[in-house]
Amino acid sequence: MTGYAVVTRDTAIGTITIELKSVNSRFLDLQFRLNDELRAVEPALREAIAARATRGKVECRLSFGRKAADGGYSLNTALLSEIAKMQEQVRAHIPAALPMSVNDLLRWPGVIEESGMGEETLQKEVMQTASAALDAFIASRKREGTALGAMLISRIEEMESIVARISPLIPQAVAQFHQKAIDRMQEAMGIALQNHNAGATTTLSHDEAAERIRQEVTLYGIRIDIAEEITRLSAHLAETREILKKGGQVGRRLDFMMQELNREANTIGSKAALKELSDASMALKLLIEQMREQVQNLE
Repeated sequence: MTGYAVVTRDTAIGTITIELKSVNSRFLDLQFRLNDELRAVEPALREAIAARATRGKVECRLSFGRKAADGGYSLNTALLSEIAKMQEQVRAHIPAALPMSVNDLLRWPGVIEESGMGEETLQKEVMQTASAALDAFIASRKREGTALGAMLISRIEEMESIVARISPLIPQAVAQFHQKAIDRMQEAMGIALQNHNAGATTTLSHDEAAERIRQEVTLYGIRIDIAEEITRLSAHLAETREILKKGGQVGRRLDFMMQELNREANTIGSKAALKELSDASMALKLLIEQMREQVQNLE
């Protein structure tokens, strides 16, 4: 789903700005744009976003403008100790490696800190800003979801209207086929009987042939009867409407329902004995495809 939010907060340590934006994707894809000094907060940001979004290609931009510190700067001694340990490990493996200079150490991200602003303080302020940004971001996605839901409901109503229109045609189609097939077969049997009277041989009596005709027509009539498909299609439409009504994270459930709806529409098309039923199948599949494209955007 698409969404956008930007929040800027002025804190005691500086100005923090978080921008969140997303485009449609079937899965959650997180991308971060932030400075090296802020990399430490990326795992927490990733966890916070993933807890509230399950779909979409989400981009998070984080910027931080420091305030001038009255107390000057200080060294992050804990980080320096870690760097010293790593340096010893490297030289143990590569004795010829040169030690880091003071300049190298001072340029290491996070070694120099402004007085009163440690990593924990910065992360706390960033996460508070992120919480506000996520609230606005989710609200924007909900507004889009509401609009998409209304569109999907309109497509369901169109499909229900099609079902209501073609349902009375089903017995008519089967009856018409029965009569047409019987007439043609009886005509063919008349020719066969004439040939028999003329001296040709046949293995079936008139009554046996009539019974065979009835059986074949009945079997084929069952194969073109779409009453069961219409019933299942109506049930799937009702379930889709109920899923949208309940709300929440509905994307994957609706994905499944689109597959079921499409299966029934295809079967109706393959069994259609009237042009009206064939046309209805095409219209249903078009509406289902329109829904499927939008369902992939719903969370």
